[in-house]
Parts: sequence; C-alpha cells; structure tokens
Amino acid sequence: MEDEPRFEEFVAERAGALLRYGYLLSGNPHDAADLTQEALIRLHQAWPRVRRKQAPESYTMMIMSRLHISAWRLRRRERPEWAAPETARFDTPPSDSDDGLWEALAALPRKQRAVLVLRYYEDLSDTEIADVLGISRGTVRSHASLGMAKLRSVLPSPSEINGSPA
Repeated sequence: MEDEPRFEEFVAERAGALLRYGYLLSGNPHDAADLTQEALIRLHQAWPRVRRKQAPESYTMMIMSRLHISAWRLRRRERPEWAAPETARFDTPPSDSDDGLWEALAALPRKQRAVLVLRYYEDLSDTEIADVLGISRGTVRSHASLGMAKLRSVLPSPSEINGSPA
C-alpha cells in the first residue's frame, strides 16, 4: 500500500504531459483523454513492477502509443457508413504561431504522424521508435521522410512566414 501515494504523485505531476502526448498522437482532445486514462489504468495495474525500474513515464507513453496503434488498426478494418469531413477540425484551436502545423499534422496518415511525434516531440531515436511501434527502423525512416515531405508541401517555409526572400 505504500506504492499508492507514489502512484498518485506520479499522476499529479505527469498527467498534463501525458495528456499533451496523447493529443499529439491522436490529434483529438477526446481521444487523448481516453488514451491517457486507459494508459494510467494499465500503469496502476503494473505500478509495483514499473516503479522498481524507475521508468513509469516511458512505460506509460509506450502503452499510449500501442493503444493508439491498436485503435487505428481496428478503425482501418471498419467500414464507416458516413463520409469523413474534408478537413480536420480541432475542438481546441491551435495558437496563431503554429501556422497550420496542427491541421497539417492531423491530415497525415496515422503511422506517419506517430513517427513524427515520437521523433520530434519525444526526441526518440529511430531504433526506439521502431521498438515502440513494433516496426522496422527502415519503415520508421520511410514514414518520417514521407510525413516531412507532406508537411513541407502544405506548410509555408520560414522565409515565407518572415517575409524575407528565399
């Protein structure tokens, strides 16, 4: 029972960061909340073991990544009866300084978005990303390259934002 206060402390300290991570993975605040909640439930079940290894946040993020992948694999097999909207819509509007980054990121295929979030937001190496997502390092690099090319094609370049010549 001495682990309960430690678990509560961890949740109080890191829940916000985990929720933001879930938002970056899913692109939707509701899905992010569901991912975070489910991951914390699973973390609580494994807390004594995870706490001994001193890696609860990494473990939780891995759970969230795997839950997200499982969800989009399941959705890929489903055939919805209704047409999806043409553009992404955020319940929480992105800031003006993002210049469409969130919309462009949300428009990427799920695997590309997951790779880019893990690489640039979580600063993971290709090997770590491959381990988290259960894919090869070459696939990680391929998804990163395709995702970045798509983002470059739809986002303005820094020189266009600043108004200076290229």
